[in-house]
Parts: sequence; C-alpha cells; structure tokens
Amino acid sequence: MYYVGVDLGGTNIAVGIVDENKNILKKGSVPTMANREGELIIKDMAALTERLLKESNIPLSEVSYVGIASPGVANSETGVIEYANNLPFRNFPIAALFKRYLPVKEVYVANDANAAALGEALAGASRGSKNSVMITLGTGVGGGVILDGKIYSGFNHAAGELGHIVIKHGGRLCSCGRRGCWEAYSSATALSAITREKITECETKHIPTVMIKDYKTTGKINARTAFNAKKQGDAIGTMVVEYYIDHLACGIANIINIFQPEILCIGGGICNERDNLLIPLVEKVLCEQYTRDNPKKTRIVIAELGNDAGIIGAACLGL
Repeated sequence: MYYVGVDLGGTNIAVGIVDENKNILKKGSVPTMANREGELIIKDMAALTERLLKESNIPLSEVSYVGIASPGVANSETGVIEYANNLPFRNFPIAALFKRYLPVKEVYVANDANAAALGEALAGASRGSKNSVMITLGTGVGGGVILDGKIYSGFNHAAGELGHIVIKHGGRLCSCGRRGCWEAYSSATALSAITREKITECETKHIPTVMIKDYKTTGKINARTAFNAKKQGDAIGTMVVEYYIDHLACGIANIINIFQPEILCIGGGICNERDNLLIPLVEKVLCEQYTRDNPKKTRIVIAELGNDAGIIGAACLGL
C-alpha cells in the first residue's frame, strides 16, 4: 500500500507518494496562490496528487489514505481547518473537499509544524524516540510536540505554538500581537531585523563592521549576514550572533524544562550554520535547563528531512 502526504504552504503545495518504509517515491509541487478561494487550492492539490499517481502507475485503490499538513488550527477529528493566518481558511472542511475532487478512502489533517515533527520522529533526526520536539526557525518559529509517539495538539487542536511563549515581558512586538515572544527574537526574520538594526546603528555612530560592506556590496541583509561576519572575526557580527543564540537558548531551555523530550531537533535555513550554531547553543542550554545535573539530558540535533519533513509526516498521519 501507498500513502500520500500533502504539505500545504502559503507559497507552494507539495505532494509526495510515500511507501510503507516512509520513503518518498515521487513528489511534485505547484504554486498555492493563497489569495484565491480555498476550494480552488484544494482542487489543485487533488489534481497534483492524481497526476503523480498516474505518473507512478499507482491506482487510487492502492492508496491507503491522504494526509494533509496545513498551517493553522487543524481539527484532526473533523478534518476542518478552523483558522489559518495566511490562507483563506475559516472553519474550512479541507478533508471533505479533497475527497470531492479525488475519492480516496480517507483523508487526515494536521498542523504543518506538527506533521513535520512527526516526520522527523518517524523517519528523521528524532527517530527511535517516543518523546521529541521539533522547532523550525524560518519566517516564524514553528513547533511540534510528539508525546508517546503521537502528535500532542491539545484539547482544541491548537497546541504546539512554541514560538509564542514569551521570553521577555514587554519586549519586541510579535506578529501575533503580543510582545516579547520567542519568535520575535529567534526566527530567521528576527535575526535579519536585529542585524539590520545593528548595521544602521553602526553606520550612524561610524562603528566599523564588515556587515556594512557586505550590505553595500550585495544590497541584502539576511539571517546569514551576522554569521558570515563572525566567521571573519568581526566584533559586531559576533555580538549579533551571540545575542541571537542567547535568546534561542532561552526558549529551548524553557521547552526542555516543560516537556523533557529525549530529542529536540531544529530545522530551518539557519541550521545550515551547523556547528557554528549548535555548539554554542548546546553549551548555553546546558547551563539554563533545570536538569543540568541529571545524567539523562535532552539531545539537541539538527533536523534531517528538510522540506520533506511535512510530506513524510502528513503521509504518516494514519499510521
């Protein structure tokens, strides 16, 4: 039998056909075009699934189910997306609509970050553990919690919004409307904003930093700017990176103190920094976590599945 995993994002719809060993046999994507009616998005999702099955010579009868990973509050019991911030979904019956366009046996739904955490737990960096947490450092800070091998979504299917724990009361304004959220300090977006602020300050005060030169050369400031400067021995770049890792470590220590997972894996483009991020991060977290003197400690690792985590996790929702 085969399983289909759909990872619905604000930019692209990614679909993969997954076998019983959790390997992606074939995948494809189409633009989401999120500003249109929700039903049109589902129609494209079903059409892409049908095309990939035909190209793989897999009849629909051999597909056990389709799993859909979507942003927002995904009610796994009803197959309804109750709310999604960047998609036109309000109490949107995504499972029923998908079956209208492609009559599969069953459709399961989950929040996209939760599905990615499940993918890593079953086939990626957290495999072999029963209790794990995944965080994704991207536009925001996504989070997924796996307890006893299953997604923890709370009584109202809205759990796991780890990016919106507050680490600094009254701090930076977050996109959710609160101040001081972890996401406002530890997302890739936040790192870019903090870097931009420091470059502006240095230009105003005539403080030398290679980040100014890089910005004038490339015209870009992103999450790599400060790390690249630090690698060149730049004091200001080093200061920005240390500030970022301090806040990232604060949030991770909070999560470990709450859940005590066997493994906490981190995904997102910032993880391309590998040891430049991980080594100082682990050192800081060890100092801050409650169980610092316990021989059993959470392992902090880099996620392995990349953009495939959501597809694989969605394809595993019915297992």
